[in-house]
Amino acid sequence: MTAKSPKKPYGIFTTFLLHLHPPMVDKSAIKFTRTFGLGGINALLFIILAITGILLRFSYLPAPEHAYESILNLQNQTFLGGLLRNLHHWSAKLMVVTAFLHLLRVFFTQSIYFERKKNWYYGLLLFAIVLAFNFTGYLLPWDQLSFWAVTVVSNMPSYIPFIGDGLSNFLRGGPEVDGHTLLNFYNLHTSILPLLFVVMMSLHFYLVRKAKGVTVQNPEEREMVKVNPNLVIREALVALALFLGLLIFSMIFAAPLLDYANPLLSPNPIKAPWYFAGMQELLIHIHPTLAILIVPLSLIGFLLWIPNQKINTQNIGKWFYNERGKSLLLYSSLLSAFFTFAIVLVNEYFLTEMLLSGPPLILGLVPFLLYIALTLGIIFFLQMKFKIDKIELFNALFSIIFCSYLILSIISIYFRGINMELIF
Repeated sequence: MTAKSPKKPYGIFTTFLLHLHPPMVDKSAIKFTRTFGLGGINALLFIILAITGILLRFSYLPAPEHAYESILNLQNQTFLGGLLRNLHHWSAKLMVVTAFLHLLRVFFTQSIYFERKKNWYYGLLLFAIVLAFNFTGYLLPWDQLSFWAVTVVSNMPSYIPFIGDGLSNFLRGGPEVDGHTLLNFYNLHTSILPLLFVVMMSLHFYLVRKAKGVTVQNPEEREMVKVNPNLVIREALVALALFLGLLIFSMIFAAPLLDYANPLLSPNPIKAPWYFAGMQELLIHIHPTLAILIVPLSLIGFLLWIPNQKINTQNIGKWFYNERGKSLLLYSSLLSAFFTFAIVLVNEYFLTEMLLSGPPLILGLVPFLLYIALTLGIIFFLQMKFKIDKIELFNALFSIIFCSYLILSIISIYFRGINMELIF
């Protein structure tokens, strides 16, 4: 009789990957439609960005007189340099989208309550870091597009009473966007933010593991399967598909690059980066203090407050909470999109002319109060039609806010022309 040969031990890297998950996992949790792999996709995108970013550092010089030329040299003179920059650029943009979709997935499967509350907070912070990543990297090409977009966004904090100008100067490293801003953004983008992201992502994964994986419905009826190979193979396939898709996309579409940044020649219109476009549109319609301070703080407070509420645990883990949740989402989203667009039109063509002779505060308050009134009207309608409970109310409010911001962003990006006039 021959002795059985010992099993070959896992390598260090494989062991690390396997320890990201428990040895056994609920069979329903590994269905692609449960999470769409969004957490792992974000982790992979960060790895792609880290590797491509390190390679880009060999060609990039963070100074106004050299930054633009180094980008041109990378694209035109360096072997596969253009592809490398495209891959970095599109991965960064995709990460904003997938990070937000991950946030939506967590929210609409009620994975923010009880022991998962702390991880919800870390997730919000991670999303803020992703936005900071994109914003600081936006300036680095030092072309007209990036220079003036950062100028617009860096001026936004100046609308905050008392401390606004100081915040704007701190963000820019001076009274205007210049070489100090570029150097500060470069250091943030390549050192401080990556370190913060790694720390927060590690905590995030640790808390998911501590909570025994993703939220599932009826945990007492779990059917457990081995992570390896059941989940590992799925994750490997998603990672491969994502990377190949990004690579092909980067071969076809080049990252944008306009002329060299000219502080004396501003384009018309000047627009913020696409993920801040909704805020720029909001500034057109309501008082700047409301748009830059009150609205963002209220939204942050709302997202931090929700996990502390006492809720019915019966449907925790179920997409949209219950069967009518999809109907609630559809109703609230469509109504929100309709009345947000309507308020923009009314404010653009009627309210502005009617209230132009009055105090600026009144001009900036009326659309905001109109929006609040219509939001309350939607909630009242849903309550009368569906008798919604607390979680359904939170889902409806979240849908209303999200769709409103989406409509404002679309209007700002596609329907604002010269002097930010509304065009069709």
